[in-house]
Formats: sequence, structure tokens, C-alpha cells
Amino acid sequence: MDNGDWGHRMSSPVTLNVGGHMYTTSLSTLQRYPDSMLGAMFRGDFPTTRDSKGNYFIDRDGTLFRYILNFLRTSELTLPADFTETDLLRKEADFYQIEPLIHCLHDPKPLYPPDIYEQVVELSSTRKLSKYSNPVAVIITQLTITTKVHGLLEGISNNFTKWSKHMMDTRDCQVSFTFGPCDYHQEISLRVHLMDYIMKQGFTIRNTRVHHMSERANENTVEHHWTFCRPARKVED
Repeated sequence: MDNGDWGHRMSSPVTLNVGGHMYTTSLSTLQRYPDSMLGAMFRGDFPTTRDSKGNYFIDRDGTLFRYILNFLRTSELTLPADFTETDLLRKEADFYQIEPLIHCLHDPKPLYPPDIYEQVVELSSTRKLSKYSNPVAVIITQLTITTKVHGLLEGISNNFTKWSKHMMDTRDCQVSFTFGPCDYHQEISLRVHLMDYIMKQGFTIRNTRVHHMSERANENTVEHHWTFCRPARKVED
């Protein structure tokens, strides 16, 4: 692609396939740090690879790329309080050669004062759609909410009694509620009420992401994820 084409696309969205995870951003964001690998790649000075759908493909950790992209957008490093993959993120920052991010990861600053930590809630919606029928009519969907905040889960259990759900323990002392399967309209109603309930407990949306998969020839799976956070004061034992 010549320089004229790059200039024409500066204001157009760019879709990246990073290790199977899809991200959409702008060229100006990817070129925020011109000396980085991404700056060179999307300036046309570095060879690029495309996937089968024409998206730019980077064979790196797709999950950690969300933090890389958010840093490019804000020039600030914001990580969950329970983030445990700092060493891996340093390797990603080294690969992309984003010097300010490399410095942040070697000299991290706390997001909150020492007696404050961050509580996190993850909400996800998994939808399975047929490729051959009206997606809304045949959709199978479920909602899952995962957190270590047991008081929030108790409130959900008490306030959403009409919904079919089950609770399960997950890794690292987290607990999940899964609602469903339910149809498209039920999922929308439940999701709106759940998000409203979570935010009324003092949580705010930190980020969202969407993941598309094709598990079978006649079926697509779309996953939507929302991350909510709120500060809380540590209690001494």
C-alpha cells in the first residue's frame, strides 16, 4: 500500500486479528508512537499479513493486546487490581517496541491508594446463531456473570429469582452465575436489568469487547464481554 492509500485511510477503522481476537481501531491510534513496531507496520514501512477475511493479522497474544491498544488510545496504563500477567505483558510491550509502555511496566504506579483496591465484575453474553435461518428467531444465548464479590452475587440471586440460573465455583476463588439458555428477547431484557443492577452497586464499565467464532459449518458464535470495576477499602484481618 503506497503513502497515498495510507493517508486516505487515516480516518477509516482498521480491524486487526491478533491471535484470533478481533479489534477495531483507527490508524492514528496505531501510529501514536511512530518508532514502535505498530507505527512502522501501519506507516507502510513494515510487511503486513492478512487473514482469510482481509483483516491485518498479528500472531501474538490476543487477550493481552487489549491493554496494548488501550495504552495507545490513552497513553495511560490501567490494569485490573488482580492482574497477574505483568511478565507476559512486558514481553508484548517489548515485541511492539512501545517505549512509554515498557517504562510504565518497569515502574508501575498504583491505580489507588495503598488501602484501596479494585473489585471487578465480568459479564458475558454468548449467542449461537444459525447461518441459514433468521438469527433472531433461532438464537440460543446465555449470560454469565463472574466475580469475587460474593455480596453482589447474593443480591443477584435474591433479585433475579424468575430466571433459570446456576452458580459454579471457578478458578482463583471467583464465582459465576450462568443464566439460560434463553431466547433473544429474554437475553436483552435480562442483560439490561443486570447491567443496571451492577451499576447501582457502584460499579462502572471499564471496557467492552466482542469475539466472533465459527465452531461449526452452519453456526456462528458471538461473545460480548463487559468489565465493571469499583474501588473498595481493604479490611484488615
